[in-house]
Amino acid sequence: MAVTKIHPIKSTLKKALDYIENPDKTDEKLFVSSYGCSYETADIEFQMLLDQAYQKGNNLAHHLIQSFAPGEATPELAHEIGLALAKKLWGEKYQVLVATHLDRENHLHNHFVVNSVSFLDGKRYHRTNQDYRDMRMVSDRLCKEYQLSVVRQPEQGKGKNYVEGQ
Repeated sequence: MAVTKIHPIKSTLKKALDYIENPDKTDEKLFVSSYGCSYETADIEFQMLLDQAYQKGNNLAHHLIQSFAPGEATPELAHEIGLALAKKLWGEKYQVLVATHLDRENHLHNHFVVNSVSFLDGKRYHRTNQDYRDMRMVSDRLCKEYQLSVVRQPEQGKGKNYVEGQ
C-alpha cells in the first residue's frame, strides 16, 4: 500500500535535493534517478529554469513522498514504481528527481522533487487538489500492477480520511 504526500519547497531547494539524495539513505545514490536533468547538478538546472520563468511564484519546487507498507516491496521495486510514477505525472514536462530511501528498517519510501517550472513551455506548476488525487490514482494503479496492496478509498458518508480507510 503506497501512501502519498506533497509539500511545497519555498526557500531551501539545495537542502531538499541534498536530503533526498543522501548517500546514507539511498545506498550510495544507487537509488537516485532523474528526468529532464542530471541529479548531480539538479540544483543549478532547476534554478536556471526558475530564473527564466514567465511567472514568478513562491514555490521553487514540490517535494512529494510515496511510502510503501513495511516489507511489501524491495528497494528495486520501490524505485521502479517511483520512476514510473514520476515519468507518468511529470517526466514529459518537468525536471524531477526520484530517490528511494532505505534507511528505515522495513519502511521503503520514494522522495520526488519536481521543479515548479516546466522545461517544455516555461509555465509554472500550480499544484491543485486534483493533482494530488491524480498522484494517488496513478500510485494505486502502479501498486496494483506490481501486485502490492492499495489503500482503500473511504466509504461515502463515513467521514474517514484517506489513511484511515485502510
